[in-house]
Amino acid sequence: MDFELPIDTSYMPRRLRNKILIWLIGLGLLNCLLFTVVYAYIGGDALNGKVVDSRFYVRGHFLRDAGGQATEVSQAVWIYSFVHAISIWPTIGGVLCSMLVLARPHIIATMQEEMVIRGGSFVSAAMTLILIVTGASTVHFVIDFIRAMMAVGAGHNFGP
Repeated sequence: MDFELPIDTSYMPRRLRNKILIWLIGLGLLNCLLFTVVYAYIGGDALNGKVVDSRFYVRGHFLRDAGGQATEVSQAVWIYSFVHAISIWPTIGGVLCSMLVLARPHIIATMQEEMVIRGGSFVSAAMTLILIVTGASTVHFVIDFIRAMMAVGAGHNFGP
C-alpha cells in the first residue's frame, strides 16, 4: 500500500508550480549565502553569542581561533544575527521539500513495487521528517530568542 499526503495539487499547473519551487530553492540558497557572508563579516552569530552588562557579542565556531572568538556588536546587529540564524532552519526545510516535490516523479518511477518502500511513500516520509526536524529546530530557537529578549529587557545577562 502506497501512502500519499492528502494534498490536492491539481489546481496549479505543473509548470507554474515548478517555477515557484525553483524560485524558492534559489531564494533559499541566497539566504544561506547571505547568512554565511554576514557570519564571516561580523565574526559569528548571536545564537552562539551572549549579552553581558548590556554589551552584545556574536561568536563564531573556529572562525578566528580554536575556541571561537566573541566579537562585540550593536544590539541591532545582534538581533538581526539571531533572527537570520533562526531563518536558516525553515529555509533548509523549504529548499529540501521543494527539491523533493520537483524530484517526486523520478523517485516514484525509480522506486517501484520491487522496492521495500515505494516512491510516493518515500517522498511523503522524507518530507514529514524534514518538516518535523526543521520545524522543531525553528521553534527551539524562537523560544531561545524570546528568552534572550526577555533577559535583555530585564537587564540580565544572556548566553554562555
